[in-house]
Amino acid sequence: MDPKLLEILACPDTHHAPLRYDETAQTLTCTQCHRVFPIRDGIPVLLLDEARPGEPTHAEDSR
Repeated sequence: MDPKLLEILACPDTHHAPLRYDETAQTLTCTQCHRVFPIRDGIPVLLLDEARPGEPTHAEDSR
C-alpha cells in the first residue's frame, strides 16, 4: 500500500478518522469506530456495507 495514499485515506463514516493498515491481513481498520475494510487486488474497499466490525486494540482500550 502506497504510504502517500494511506496519509489521505480516512474512514467513510461521518467522523472520518484515520485508518491503520494491516499488510498481512490486507485490511484497513478505522482508528475510531474499529470497522475493518478489505483491500481487494490492491484496492481499498471503503464502503460501510463491505466493512466488518472490529475490536479495539489493547493500546486503544487504555485511553
